[in-house]
Amino acid sequence: MRKYDHLFFDLDNTLWDFTANSRLAMKQMLDQNNILPKSIAFDDFFKVYEQINKSLWSDYHFKKITKQELIVERFSRSLLVFGITDMDWKEINHHYLENMAIQTGLYPNTLETLGILRSRGYLMYIITNGFREVQRAKLANCGLDGFFTKVFISEELQTTKPHRKIFEHALKSTNASKMKSIMIGDSWETDIAGALDFGMDQIMFLNGGLHELPREIESKLSTANATCLELKPQIRTYFIDEIPDLITIL
Repeated sequence: MRKYDHLFFDLDNTLWDFTANSRLAMKQMLDQNNILPKSIAFDDFFKVYEQINKSLWSDYHFKKITKQELIVERFSRSLLVFGITDMDWKEINHHYLENMAIQTGLYPNTLETLGILRSRGYLMYIITNGFREVQRAKLANCGLDGFFTKVFISEELQTTKPHRKIFEHALKSTNASKMKSIMIGDSWETDIAGALDFGMDQIMFLNGGLHELPREIESKLSTANATCLELKPQIRTYFIDEIPDLITIL
């Protein structure tokens, strides 16, 4: 008898390659709008943008800033570093999100793995903190939408991972029990710690070590020489390097 029936997936940087796709979308947006002068290398700008955007998203997850503050400040602060000011930041963000929605890069063997899981009868869902105007378009454009029965978007629910409310809503809406459910994601802060605090098992997608773990968790993994930890009684945290590794756990 299998342990899980309900699989809850994060989208960005778990199935959809956010790092690669965002880079492509940003380059397209900047070129289309002639924003960066030739004297500024795209790589230099994008490195600054990534750092600022990551910090702002963390603040957004923990409700320290609003969506509007995030979409304005990630561009105003990044471009200010290079002396670019007085632009329509909301319009720039709009063009960027339009380009994001049409990117289709997935992690290797994502569609094949989801197909196998579906053939085994698992019920699969998305829980994402992304913006509603692009998340469903992403799913449709890259062929993921047909795998998922329901999509839970934080903005529509007015709560974000890692807060308990979004997990409670998702399980209630799918008539799923904690004991038969597992959360799969790339972010320790939002996906894994959120589900762990909620009392649900989780799978951390490490992407060959590119997705970060807290130092104390890395130490525990190394000491135990394991791919699974019990950080709370009877709650399991698994670690995988590639998406197809899900098949060996599930």
